[in-house]
Amino acid sequence: MERYLALELASTIRHDGDGGVADDLATLQGTARWIREQAGDIGDIGDIADGLTADESLRSEVVALRQAVRALFAHAVRPGPPSPADAHRLMPVDQALARLNAAAGGEPVTPRLDWPSGGVPATRLLSAEKDPRLRLVAALARAAIDFLAGPRREDLRACTAPRCVRYFVKRHGRQEWCKPSCGNRARAARHYRRHSAADAGPSQP
Repeated sequence: MERYLALELASTIRHDGDGGVADDLATLQGTARWIREQAGDIGDIGDIADGLTADESLRSEVVALRQAVRALFAHAVRPGPPSPADAHRLMPVDQALARLNAAAGGEPVTPRLDWPSGGVPATRLLSAEKDPRLRLVAALARAAIDFLAGPRREDLRACTAPRCVRYFVKRHGRQEWCKPSCGNRARAARHYRRHSAADAGPSQP
């Protein structure tokens, strides 16, 4: 299954299993854990991300970037509904774009083409930036730009299952929810609503 770093960032806000919303970036420990888990997907700086020590400044920057990404995800899924987790407090699209582009521009990079003998050509980004925190945030922002400017943006959806707050990439034509358990919960809710309406009977004048 394909993984998208931008989607992983947006999904650090999730259903907590008890009817509430959990934030994986709410603490320094949680932020450090999430960065370690994503290290393999953060391009050429995966080794830096894997050994990075998260401080409050870095946590705040990643959270601010997530806020911009989720606002742009909400914009991308229109006219469908956004995630209910933050639908009432999304930043304006122009501010989200400015924040995302500023984060990506924080690390000037130069593309380089590598073509080993007998191998396949590939590109990588070269940077003179030494601050691993700045490089991390810039890499996350570039991943979001690549996703939002790419073809899978058209398949982005907000899961509409009860209590779910995730965005997901629709992988086949009939997919309505982010995972089977959400589909089961949504069908159970529909069944309950139908039977409750039937049991209530016609309204009295």
